Amino acid sequence: MSNIYEYIKMAIHNIMANKGRSFLTMLGIIIGIASVIAIVSIGEGTKNQMNSEIDDIGGGQIAVYCSDEANQDQVWIEPGDIDAVRDLDEVEGVNVSDSYMGETVTGKGNFTLTVNGEAQDAKLVDNAAMKYGSYFGEKEVEEGKNVCVLSDSDAKRLFGTDDVVGMTLDITCYDLTKTFRICGVTTQKENGTFVSYTYDGMPVTVNVPYTAMDDFTGSSGEFYQITVLADKSLDSQIVADKIVNLLERRHQSAGDNYFQVQSFQDIMKSMNQMLGMVTAFISFVAGISLLVGGIGVMNIMLVSVTERTREIGIRKSLGAKTSSIMMQFLAEAAILTIMGGIIGIILGIAGGHVICAVISASMEMKITPGINVGTILAATLFSCAVGVFFGIYPARKAAKLSPIEALRSN
Repeated sequence: MSNIYEYIKMAIHNIMANKGRSFLTMLGIIIGIASVIAIVSIGEGTKNQMNSEIDDIGGGQIAVYCSDEANQDQVWIEPGDIDAVRDLDEVEGVNVSDSYMGETVTGKGNFTLTVNGEAQDAKLVDNAAMKYGSYFGEKEVEEGKNVCVLSDSDAKRLFGTDDVVGMTLDITCYDLTKTFRICGVTTQKENGTFVSYTYDGMPVTVNVPYTAMDDFTGSSGEFYQITVLADKSLDSQIVADKIVNLLERRHQSAGDNYFQVQSFQDIMKSMNQMLGMVTAFISFVAGISLLVGGIGVMNIMLVSVTERTREIGIRKSLGAKTSSIMMQFLAEAAILTIMGGIIGIILGIAGGHVICAVISASMEMKITPGINVGTILAATLFSCAVGVFFGIYPARKAAKLSPIEALRSN
């Protein structure tokens, strides 16, 4: 133990005796570790923010739709199916998905509409935030009331103001015009990464009870797709399988592959995998500087061996073992990389916070760097491994020097 302490003490003395050269030697390690830590922390922070917002927007949502085989055999999701799915313990709400193109005329001009027919759970499933009024519910859907809900941005486009609850909107669809009363106005949640953009000519979205569209379409209450809101604490795949089994039993179509599902969890997993791959690739590129830094450590250690040839010769002539000489130079290489690694970790964490703060300010959102203890430990161990690996050759060269030849060296 005392020998190890002496090796460390001598290594630190030699490093301090050449501060400038030692810093330049550590620079590659510092840049490599700092880059990896910063990139990984920013990537994790971005991923966490995206997951949080996606979960807030559509967490627990499962899209259930009819396959091509079902379309060919004229098999659809019916109102009774919706009620049966809603009655499942794992399900919190069900919304239908029926969209139609229409048009309207207001004092602001002519507008193209996307009219969405929805069920009584629309507000719950879509996680809508109300700004004015209220969303339509079960009574309005059962009675086919001519009421509608639109966003504050669309309300401003149609009427020049978003306080439009109680106003009416004439909707023309399939050459039939009906008057709808606006019962609610939704608003986009603040501080979100996913921002809704509008442009001139973009259709205005209007949400109405799906039963209110029967006069337009002559619909018999058959749906191609529904959106199910499941308990977020449960595995969406298990819930999805249960829903498919229920629909297959009701339609006596087990094995016909009539009903397909896709959950938000699946989308989140795919996005996380893509972001993880990008982060890993960029980290790998940044980590190349660690290799360059390791080669720099080896070069400086070789120079150090050349400069201290006489010292090595004297020590070996006085009885120093080959292993002792080797350990001395290995300790010096390891300490250089450990010091570089520590500085790199500090700079990487600081850089991650600074860059996330800049991104948050510029994009009006909140990204907190995902500082991972495992990443820090891995970076520390890797920097140590770099020092030891690239220090072996110079250390072996120093340890194998002949005492006589070393003492003859100028």
